[in-house]
Amino acid sequence: MAFLDRTARSLLLSELLSGLGLTLRYMFKPKVTVNYPYEKGPLSPRFRGEHALRRYQNGEERCIACKLCEAICPAQAITIEAEPRADGSRRTTRYDIDMTKCIYCGFCEEACPVDAIVEGPNFEFAAESREELMYNKDKLLANGDRWEEELAARLTADAPYR
Repeated sequence: MAFLDRTARSLLLSELLSGLGLTLRYMFKPKVTVNYPYEKGPLSPRFRGEHALRRYQNGEERCIACKLCEAICPAQAITIEAEPRADGSRRTTRYDIDMTKCIYCGFCEEACPVDAIVEGPNFEFAAESREELMYNKDKLLANGDRWEEELAARLTADAPYR
């Protein structure tokens, strides 16, 4: 019986006709392709992209040099050096991230008690050399200044899940 069924399908070209029907059905539906450089798809509030250091409203950097992000980083991509200031608080003198080592796990962001280090919405940060992917404190603060509105909105949207 199976032999007759296979022979009938081969002679009548049913697989070919069903494939053509499927093609015709999708030919008239709206396209789902995104014209990438000019159109971008939506990003989740939990997306983890390029790192940034945030500042308080008065312009002072948030990082208190607790070194929790350095300790929890599984790839050991973060290096922090700190010193006490005149008012007794500690601030970083050096905050480096080797983005070639980073695995974008988000542990540094979760460990930070003051939301100083965050992973922002930028995923377009390709470079031509390894040196360009060695982020220092100035580059991280510049990223934070550039993306502050999006970072604050993302952290607000993600707050109920933390």
